[in-house]
Amino acid sequence: MVAPTLALHVPGQIGPNAVLQLIPVLRAEGGEALVARMLAAGGMDAPPSDHGLMDEAPAARMHAAVRAALGPRAGPVLAAAGAGTAAYILAHRIPKVAQAVLRAMPGALAAPVLTKAIARNAWTFAGSGVFRVVSLRPVVVELADNPLIRGERAPAPLCAWHVAVFDGLFGALAGPGWHAREVACCACGDPACRFEIGPG
Repeated sequence: MVAPTLALHVPGQIGPNAVLQLIPVLRAEGGEALVARMLAAGGMDAPPSDHGLMDEAPAARMHAAVRAALGPRAGPVLAAAGAGTAAYILAHRIPKVAQAVLRAMPGALAAPVLTKAIARNAWTFAGSGVFRVVSLRPVVVELADNPLIRGERAPAPLCAWHVAVFDGLFGALAGPGWHAREVACCACGDPACRFEIGPG
């Protein structure tokens, strides 16, 4: 079943957790020097405010700098930051009552409801990219022109941060067996970063 595009976007802006949740992971990885170096690579002399949105360009430059500087360690670092972002969303953005309702539902029913809610708030991670729900059963979503990897080229998908955000949200609210995997990526020449989310 193909669903319509459900998200509204604020061009050129993204949720600050794309940077804020990366900072403690970088600190654990390489101390304050690494944090300062990666912020500077993003064009920032301090972390962004945790209120409202931020310009997506510094976040994108910082993510690219992490990938360039850390090599094979970049994936796990960005994934840990994505997990932190999911935890922040669960703690501060999704009402506890709504979380309890979703957890009480079978995963196959909770997942489409959660997917629609994510799409309505896709600015958190999509920025000026175009987020689209391809299917609700199974859950398949796409992010075209993904700003956090825009212009990059790689032989394998790069979106460890996005995968971890989806993993954290679906694992917490649809069931611990629910996981996301990236099956196509703009960095690999695909038209969109495509994520399949399901149990197993």
